[in-house]
Amino acid sequence: MLLLLLLQVLASCLWLGCSEVVTSFESSCPQFFFRATPPNEALEPESPAWICQLYKNQYYYATLYDRNRRIPVYSAYLYQPGPGKRPKTWLVEPQLMGPTHPKTMEREWTLLNYFSVTLEQLSKSQAILQDYKNLTGLNRGHLNPSGHHSDSSSRTATFTLTNIVPQNEKLNGGAWKNYEQQMMIRRTQGCNTTYVIVGAVPGNNYIAKGRVNKPSHIWSSACCEVDTNHRKAWAVIAENDKNEVQLLTLGELEDRLTQLYGRDQVSLFDSDCPRE
Repeated sequence: MLLLLLLQVLASCLWLGCSEVVTSFESSCPQFFFRATPPNEALEPESPAWICQLYKNQYYYATLYDRNRRIPVYSAYLYQPGPGKRPKTWLVEPQLMGPTHPKTMEREWTLLNYFSVTLEQLSKSQAILQDYKNLTGLNRGHLNPSGHHSDSSSRTATFTLTNIVPQNEKLNGGAWKNYEQQMMIRRTQGCNTTYVIVGAVPGNNYIAKGRVNKPSHIWSSACCEVDTNHRKAWAVIAENDKNEVQLLTLGELEDRLTQLYGRDQVSLFDSDCPRE
């Protein structure tokens, strides 16, 4: 009887695409990581949530979310830029409230009006739209930017509050934007597949009456497969109160994050990605 039940659960997962909030990236959405290897545990917060970001029944990227600070630790995706409009609708992650809620990201309004969810329930599990209103000198900074995706659905999937942090508005619209839009194009020349992980280092300050952490640093790393035998990697980091981006090797970023987090040595990609 138990075996039959397990088979039914497995079948439903295969048919629907299992829960968006998962137990590990290796088993649920490994395709967003080089060699199916996510970063090691050195970045994990006290209360983590592993999210395979699901929209219209398709996974578009992976996010490690910090439930206590209500910001993503990192988002991992494949770099596949294309032309298109910037989405306007902001979404939230229902399953952070529990596995009985919808597994695909939804608008706040939809949850409140069609799923008997209260704003208090939603706000306990994650950041909400109200948290990002009336900001001074900060705006909603994407970790996984919509411009790095090729179609409407994949771009819309980046417009979830589980993929953004309070980012310095000059940095977000200046040096960081230049990195996302200009430097990435130059750096990915000759790449067949580019795996990207963008993250935020928690800071000492908060917005929304202490609800949402303002990161001290924003960082990005990439591992590019040129062909079967050749790979290249690069990274950047920025302090979240200056309009400056520092270009690093992958190894330099991992060492810097190890210092900033003060835990074990950070490893962002499989060892076959060059560190120098």
